[in-house]
Amino acid sequence: MAHAVVGLGNPGAEYRDTRHNVGQRVLDLLAQMLKRPWHREGQALVAHGQWRGQTVHLVKPLAFMNQSGPVVARSLQRLGAGPADLVLVYDDIDLPLGAVRTRMKGSHGGHNGVRSVIEALGTSDIRRVKVGIGRPDQKADVVDHVLAGFAQDELPVIDAAVAVAAERVLALLR
Repeated sequence: MAHAVVGLGNPGAEYRDTRHNVGQRVLDLLAQMLKRPWHREGQALVAHGQWRGQTVHLVKPLAFMNQSGPVVARSLQRLGAGPADLVLVYDDIDLPLGAVRTRMKGSHGGHNGVRSVIEALGTSDIRRVKVGIGRPDQKADVVDHVLAGFAQDELPVIDAAVAVAAERVLALLR
């Protein structure tokens, strides 16, 4: 059985360390753990590896968050995988900073990247690992919040959450 693990985020160096790209940060750690390099396949960066005898495809879409669904769908098709083989990793503004939650299915919860994936795949039955990035005090600050980097004192918390999220992904692959 092959698994596809997709980390949502925005492409480009200017977004790499933002809150919205924490899903891709988890995939970077998984690629290190599996000792696999990234290379481009279509509109995604992909690292292929093995985990406990199973094939694992790590996928970072090279599309903006809100338009990632079609790229995820094409990547799954290219890999011969379907929604049941997918683990989606992304940020969650409704979880406190550093909290990690695993879900086997559910709605998009207002996350436009997840909405795009659900629409493109035609199902919400997608395994997911969500990493809390906290919510700003003012609703108007949401866009600035998700596109901002982490404060220096938040980095140890988010680094620990990324490690926990990577372990949760691997647990879902068992």
